Amino acid sequence: MKLLVLGGTEFVGRAFVDEAVALGWEVTTFNRGTHEPRAGVTALRGDRTAPGGLAALERGEWDVVVDTWSWARAAVGEAASLLADRAGRYVYVSSRSVYARPVPFGADESAPVVAVAADDGDGDYAKDKAGAELAAVAAFGDRALLARAGLILGPYENIGRLPWWLSRIARGGPVLAPEPRDLGLQYIDARDVAVWCLAAAERGLGGAYDVVSPPAFATMRQLLETCVKVTGSDAELRWVAAERILAAGVQPWTDLPIWLMGEDYDFLQGGDVSKAVAAGLRCRPLEETVADTWEWLRSIGGRPPMRPDRPSVGLAPEVEARLLS
Repeated sequence: MKLLVLGGTEFVGRAFVDEAVALGWEVTTFNRGTHEPRAGVTALRGDRTAPGGLAALERGEWDVVVDTWSWARAAVGEAASLLADRAGRYVYVSSRSVYARPVPFGADESAPVVAVAADDGDGDYAKDKAGAELAAVAAFGDRALLARAGLILGPYENIGRLPWWLSRIARGGPVLAPEPRDLGLQYIDARDVAVWCLAAAERGLGGAYDVVSPPAFATMRQLLETCVKVTGSDAELRWVAAERILAAGVQPWTDLPIWLMGEDYDFLQGGDVSKAVAAGLRCRPLEETVADTWEWLRSIGGRPPMRPDRPSVGLAPEVEARLLS
């Protein structure tokens, strides 16, 4: 199989490249060249947001194209249109954020998607992703696979959620842990996204799939206790009631990464993924994701790369101390 990855050097895109190389696929990446390409791939250069930036893609044929773009949908439309006659399938890594709020617990791919107008520009993540889906389908039709991921974790994470918890717990001492401790978590390892999407594309699947673990695949307690175990820390988890944490102005998801409550929880942790599971989605154990992320984090000195378009995450030490006092 011949694979073209638009991007391919960071987090999810990198996972696709690594998994495809492991499968023996012939891999080409296309990006601006700000990061060194992986050994064993063909690297094409170009800026898809610049006039003429897709010139390097005007020749060549591929069985599968993978696109993880998260900004203005025009870039997806231009790339997909250019490649439609020279590529077999187009895998767009989208997001469950495309669903119109509120999204009830148990919603699946039939849930309404946010409305996107023709003149919607860059800036609204949900509309950017939804618009990019439309652009991919406009060019590839049922040859477009829309992988609507949820919370993505794993090595090379450039959002900082799991790396923050690992770093905080590695420092040891009392650690604020948000109740309820048995809160179910729904997430996906980036490598499992890549494995499933590549197999699905090879099988000729198209359309929308929610690509994330089943609900309550793990719990908050299991996550944090696993972080303690893999770091070898003397950290002591201090479980604090959600009401007290929220009353202190702490924001779920950003101040305390991964943790969610209320409608946001129903939306991001309660998706019905039976369609993807029936199509072969498998999720590796939590322990593997956490341990591999910690090993990678240590290998780069403990400071993860961060996407410039995303806010920093994590609880301020003084706020944590106040809540633990």
